[in-house]
Amino acid sequence: MAKDIRVRYAPSPTGLLHIGNARTALFNYLYARHHGGTFIIRIEDTDRKRHVEDGERSQLDNLRWLGIDWDESPETHENYRQSERLPLYQKYIDQLLAEGKAYKSYVTEEELAAERERQEAAGETPRYINEFLGMTEEEKAAYIAEREAAGIIPTVRLAVNESGIYKWHDIVKGDIEFEGGNIGGDWVIQKKDGYPTYNFAVVVDDHDMQISHVIRGDDHIANTPKQLMVYEALGWEAPEFGHMTLITNSETGKKLSKRDTNTLQFIEDYRKKGYLPEAVFNFIALLGWNPGGEDEIFSREELIKLFDENRLSKSPAAFDQKKLDWMSNDYIKHADFDKVFALCKPFLEEAGRLTDKAEKLVELYKPQMTAAEEIVPLTDLFFEDFPELTAAEKEVMAGETVPTVLEAFKAKLEAMSDDEVKEWETKIKNSLLRSDSTLGSIINAMRSAMQTTVEYDGGTYALSSLGIMTSTDYTEGGLLHIYGDPDDSVYSAKDDKLKKALEENPDVVIATLTGVFGNLRQTMSDKMAGSKYSSSMTFYNDIKMKSDVKDYESDIKDWEDKLAEMEDAYYSKFTAMETALAKLQSQQSTMSGLFSS
Repeated sequence: MAKDIRVRYAPSPTGLLHIGNARTALFNYLYARHHGGTFIIRIEDTDRKRHVEDGERSQLDNLRWLGIDWDESPETHENYRQSERLPLYQKYIDQLLAEGKAYKSYVTEEELAAERERQEAAGETPRYINEFLGMTEEEKAAYIAEREAAGIIPTVRLAVNESGIYKWHDIVKGDIEFEGGNIGGDWVIQKKDGYPTYNFAVVVDDHDMQISHVIRGDDHIANTPKQLMVYEALGWEAPEFGHMTLITNSETGKKLSKRDTNTLQFIEDYRKKGYLPEAVFNFIALLGWNPGGEDEIFSREELIKLFDENRLSKSPAAFDQKKLDWMSNDYIKHADFDKVFALCKPFLEEAGRLTDKAEKLVELYKPQMTAAEEIVPLTDLFFEDFPELTAAEKEVMAGETVPTVLEAFKAKLEAMSDDEVKEWETKIKNSLLRSDSTLGSIINAMRSAMQTTVEYDGGTYALSSLGIMTSTDYTEGGLLHIYGDPDDSVYSAKDDKLKKALEENPDVVIATLTGVFGNLRQTMSDKMAGSKYSSSMTFYNDIKMKSDVKDYESDIKDWEDKLAEMEDAYYSKFTAMETALAKLQSQQSTMSGLFSS
């Protein structure tokens, strides 16, 4: 690029850092860093009514938390707050007044409101009508003297060239133009309190700071023609403009609103909940921009290298909380343990759970967490009293074969070393095969047992924390996953066929199901290692070779087809596999259909 790249993020200190403003800052940051330019923070604090104490500090602290740095700011440069630049604005207002390009307006708020009401009643588009229209110079002078004598403080309005055309080539939107006659008449550039209006001050600031590119949300498109008028009136060259698409709520399809309760919209919220800032940075960078390809996980350095303003989207960017949470979980799973433990430590300490087992607990639940605050509810099992059993659960636990099953299960667990815990699937299968019980009694007994703890290798652990019957750690796989979450009601007439088959030919059925989940587990492992997703037909054929239960082939194929269909609906093939499994686990009808005729 021919000219030096200088871009800015100019927040108003009127509240917390919102996702939309964070994206504006982040895209300007990426643009500057990619092109070797300068990134500036400027504070626009002329709206004194909405000024929030500590608002500036909150903005800067949260930008730093995200991993954004800058080259110039009020911390390092003088007069980088608009409230410190009032003499500069006055200089150019006086110049425009002297040149007849602006004038003092004495119309009152009451008069403006009455005129607006008249226009609306007449079906006209509301606009300012020049109060001096049709007056002679003598009449103007008399009018001004009368108003000043009445103590009316004037505003200053820019005289609009209503026949002018104001156009620009937008970096994102392409060619845009406005007619001067559609702006709404002469507009205020200085308020009665002496402060400049936004559209005037921002032009003076951008020119003074030699801003080369203005990248902002497309809610600013309507401001751009007014700003071009100021550039024209002062004889300055305008920067290039780029207006990023709106951010919408993925569930409603409407513009993201602060009233939307299904999303966390302020960076402070993610910070307090213990999200990794790298995950939030990565997610925001993909709101309205993509580097091409199917990958979605990128480091800050990779995003800087890949950033291309020509790939900014013209379509609205959907804010998907579930996608952000998936991305955050991926970052936590792959983060250094010490970093994750440091995030979890304050939450454990506040809950009174920072014991000598704290590191082990974080290690156990690290793959499941979206944010560090989740470590508390995840570890409830270790710190709360044994739950009261329902009548139905007591009936199950009173079953004749339950003690045998649990004793066999407990014996296997107690015999495990830490390394052997990872090989738990074979041990569970052996417990199932050697116990003379139906699948129903085994599953029910284990469900109840899952809520308690066992002793082994000098420690006390929850069965669920060992990967047994978990509903979230899909990479571990396992026969019992097909029954979903412990609290689900999963039994129906369709289960009878499976129970009967297990009793008659347990080796074949277990081999079949083990093959199913083993294959899924391997597919995920391959994906994490960077290899391509195995084809659906290969996946099906592998399962088919493991089983002689021909009656179930069509049902397994139906299930495989459902997974393939779901695959297209999610963000990547690996995400699709995890989400499909989660959906299958939570839907009893789908799982039962595996074994229905």
